Amino acid sequence: MQEDKTTIANSTSFGVASKVKDYFQLIKFTLSFMVVFSTVVSFLIAPNEDHYSRNKIISVLLLFVGGMLITGSANAINQVLEKKSDSLMKRTAKRPVASGRMSTTEASAFAIIAGALGVFILWYWFNSASALVGLFSLFLYGFIYTPLKKVNSIAVLVGAIPGALPCLIGWVAATGGFEIGGWVLFAIQFLWQFPHFWAIAWLAHQDYTTAGFKLLPSDKGPTKFTALQSIIYSALMIPVGLLPYFVGITDVGTRGIITMVVLLLCNLWMVYVSVLLFKRMDLGSAKKVMFSSYFYLMIVLLALFVGRA
Repeated sequence: MQEDKTTIANSTSFGVASKVKDYFQLIKFTLSFMVVFSTVVSFLIAPNEDHYSRNKIISVLLLFVGGMLITGSANAINQVLEKKSDSLMKRTAKRPVASGRMSTTEASAFAIIAGALGVFILWYWFNSASALVGLFSLFLYGFIYTPLKKVNSIAVLVGAIPGALPCLIGWVAATGGFEIGGWVLFAIQFLWQFPHFWAIAWLAHQDYTTAGFKLLPSDKGPTKFTALQSIIYSALMIPVGLLPYFVGITDVGTRGIITMVVLLLCNLWMVYVSVLLFKRMDLGSAKKVMFSSYFYLMIVLLALFVGRA
C-alpha cells in the first residue's frame, strides 16, 4: 500500500515537472528572459524617479512579470500557428505543441490569459502608453511576423520591430512618454537583430527551408549578399551606438565616455565577425556572429546601465 502511494506521488511529481517544462518551452523561456532583460534595463536607465519613489523593487518585479507574460503569449501564439512547420524541423519538433504533448486549445488559452494579464499589469502599475506598446508588440509578432515568415524575407525587418519594442516599453513604463532616449535604445536593439538573426538563419537554413520559411535576404540561401547585409547593419550600429552620449542617456563625464568606448568596441567587433563571415562563408563564422551578438546585447545594456546619467 505504501509502495502504491509512493509510486502515485512520484508519478504526479513527474507529471507536474513535465508540464512545467512544456510551458517553459512554450514561452521560450531563455529567449523571453533575454527580451525582458532589455525591458528592465531600459526602465532602470530612464529617468524614472516617480516609480522609484513608489517602490523600485516592486516596479522592477512587476515589469519583469508583465514583460514575461506578454512575450510568453507571443511565443505561444507563434507555436500554435507554426505547429505543422515546427514538426518538420529538428530544432523545433520536440516543442510541446508541435510534438502533440500540448493541445492547440491549451496553448491558445494560455496565450490569451498571459497576454491579457501582462498588458493589464503594465496598464495598472505603470501607464496606458506602455500597455498599448506591449499589446502592439504582441500583435505584430504573433499575427503579422509569424505568418509573413513563409511569404517573404521582409519578415525579418517586420520582426525586428517587436524585437526592439521591449526597450521602448521599459522607457515608456518609466517616463510615460515617447522620448528620444527610448527611441535610441529601440534603434540599438533594432539594428542588432539583423546580424543576430541572419546568423541563426544561416546555421538553420536547411531546417527553415524544409518548413518553408524565407528568412535570409537572398533566395539562394547563405550567400555573400547575406553576409554583406550583416556587415552593413553592423556598421550602422556604430553611429547609433554613440547616440546615448549625445542625447543624455549616459553621463556626460568619465562614466559616459567609458560607456561609449565600450559600445564602440562592441560595434566594431560585430563588424569584424561579419566581415569574417563574408570572407570565409562557413558555419564556424556564422556561429561566431551568432554568439558575438548574444554577448553584444548583454554587454551594451549593462554598460548603458552603469554609465547612465
